Amino acid sequence: MNIDHAKATPIVEILSRLHIEAKRINEAKMRYLSPLRKEKTPSFDVNPITNCWYDHGEGVGGNAVDFACAYLKANREDYTVSDALRWLKNMGVGPYEFTPLQVERDGKKSQSLILKSKKPIQHLGLIHYLQKRGIPLAIAQQYFLEIHVRNKNTRKSFYALGFPNEEGGYELRNPFFKGSLGPKAISFIRGREPKPEGVHLFEGGMDYLSAIAKLNGKRFKDDTIILHSVSCLKQVIPYIQNYGYRTAYSWMDNDPAGEKATIALNEFFKTQADLVHKPMNRIYAQHKDVNAWHMHQLNLTL
Repeated sequence: MNIDHAKATPIVEILSRLHIEAKRINEAKMRYLSPLRKEKTPSFDVNPITNCWYDHGEGVGGNAVDFACAYLKANREDYTVSDALRWLKNMGVGPYEFTPLQVERDGKKSQSLILKSKKPIQHLGLIHYLQKRGIPLAIAQQYFLEIHVRNKNTRKSFYALGFPNEEGGYELRNPFFKGSLGPKAISFIRGREPKPEGVHLFEGGMDYLSAIAKLNGKRFKDDTIILHSVSCLKQVIPYIQNYGYRTAYSWMDNDPAGEKATIALNEFFKTQADLVHKPMNRIYAQHKDVNAWHMHQLNLTL
């Protein structure tokens, strides 16, 4: 392991290997009990974007190699840079990489995936992915989990953002993978009002979080249904039929599949008394979906 490779090692992963978990998490930093000394109030910060740390109690900080040196010194071991590189190599950690997997839009291969672990988002690659999509980490933490799965056919493991659905499964997403773990199903999110008059329907989780980002992290006052796939359209019916909603807002993609979904939803809404359908596509008409529109406004590209 060379020094550049070592510096790129995610500090949150090093701490995880040491069985040290974050006590507080927000968009800018993750705060831990210091691994360099004993303390009762967390004062050790890690910025997962810059991959730097700072110990407020000791007044020191730096990159992953600096942390390795400081940790070895605190444990009364040799702590030269060479010692730190050897220690990091022996821990088996390194820069995060995603396995380039085929996009699974319909989830047909999801039965091959096995859940290894789930926890709050700490994976540096996933955080970068959210950043590129224009989704603040503080918002993503409210809806996504960091899911570690293994493909029993290929015997490869990978990390993905996991959005819980109504059947106990997860809709998975990372830069190279879109699929599901467990049953393919919609997600229902209760609005701020106890019995709202409206319901929003989004095609994907990133679209919903993009809309929430524009509301500064606040949920809609109305309820929300996320399809995750247009193949889940029929699952919407029990959540809306005879419930009493007055307005249904659809946020489907601006592509043939999204157009068909909008038409199908419109036909269903006509069967519901006093329910008005308001397609929202006009807001992002020049873009494929809500997230693409959101990214354009932030001058972001994948």
